[in-house]
Amino acid sequence: MSALFQERLDLRIGLLMFALITIGLVSIYSATYDAGASELSNKQLLWAGAGAIVFLIAIFLPFKFLHSIAYPSYFLCMLMLVSVLLLGKTVSGSTSWFNLGTMRLQPSEFAKIATVFALASYLSRNEVSLQKFRHLVIASVIVLLPVGLIMMQPDIGTAVIYLGMFLAVLYWGGASNFTIVAFVAPGVVAIAALFGTTPFLIAVVILSALLYLTREHRIVAAAMFSLMVLVGISVQFIYNGLKPYQQKRIAAFLDPNADPLGAGYNVLQSKVAIGSGGLLGKGYLQGTQTQLNFIPEQWTDFIFCVPGEEFGFLGAAVVLVLFMTLLLHGVKIGSTVKNRYSSLVAIGITSILGTHVFINIGMAVGLLPVIGVPLPFLSYGGSALLTSMTMVGILLNLYSNRKGY
Repeated sequence: MSALFQERLDLRIGLLMFALITIGLVSIYSATYDAGASELSNKQLLWAGAGAIVFLIAIFLPFKFLHSIAYPSYFLCMLMLVSVLLLGKTVSGSTSWFNLGTMRLQPSEFAKIATVFALASYLSRNEVSLQKFRHLVIASVIVLLPVGLIMMQPDIGTAVIYLGMFLAVLYWGGASNFTIVAFVAPGVVAIAALFGTTPFLIAVVILSALLYLTREHRIVAAAMFSLMVLVGISVQFIYNGLKPYQQKRIAAFLDPNADPLGAGYNVLQSKVAIGSGGLLGKGYLQGTQTQLNFIPEQWTDFIFCVPGEEFGFLGAAVVLVLFMTLLLHGVKIGSTVKNRYSSLVAIGITSILGTHVFINIGMAVGLLPVIGVPLPFLSYGGSALLTSMTMVGILLNLYSNRKGY
């Protein structure tokens, strides 16, 4: 019986998830302990309980049902994304939430799963090939539709998560190296252009060489070269069109010390908190940056600072190892399942979680701009926690049905 149970479920994935949730609850309690927001830890505990129910449901849903709801769930979520623009609540300049009494619901979080389902369903069709331009365009539209609606909120951070997922699924789905580089190139050039003319030119030269070396579609490669140059030139105009708080965040990323009491404040304080933790940390509820509220609303995007300061390098390393192990299990599931739809869904879900971890921790240590991306299972937020727990439940579902075609 025990062997049969282990054959059906990979309990290690569930244990990894609940370990991260426990660290998150403990960290949120610490971050809110002296901030006058202690009720948030209780709310997160309630969300975790609701997430546990959804997690179990996701595990035992029939596999065929998961496939059959791909397009209906996608269209429903697109409708919700349109509705939130019209009826949603605006918080910190972003219209991303529905108010449900004392709770808030963020449709863009749930739309992540629906988009993965729809994209995987399309790419798993026998006649679809990412080597064909028409099929590549349709796949792009499936992802860019929610991205466009989310950018209208605006919520740049969540939109970036979708794009990170799309690149991973494209690669796993059989897109050529040329296609991957072509998709990445404009973004890389745009970021390089923010640092100045020399980084921009270096990026253009390297990416143009990569496109040429793939030896595919040289006419398209020439067009991509022109596009990269155009993107680099347009960056300044786009930057000028951003909202002031968005410009400040970019400026703070380029040089946090340029505005240490404004846009760069959170990043600088975050680095101080993590660095001051040393090897073993200052002890639970003893972190000065955390308990003296140097980082505003630390329980959201900068929650990684809490284990980093209070448990030091060891605590931060434990969090990273747990995430890395969970992500490797996700990739393993994507590699072992027999069904192409399941494989693409597993990689899509894993890439969403991985992109969240990469960007959030990059923000916390000052390596990436602050774009409002929570850390899965740790950051405060009901919609994000429910979505993350549902995705892990789906991974376990795929594992239990890994031998089915």
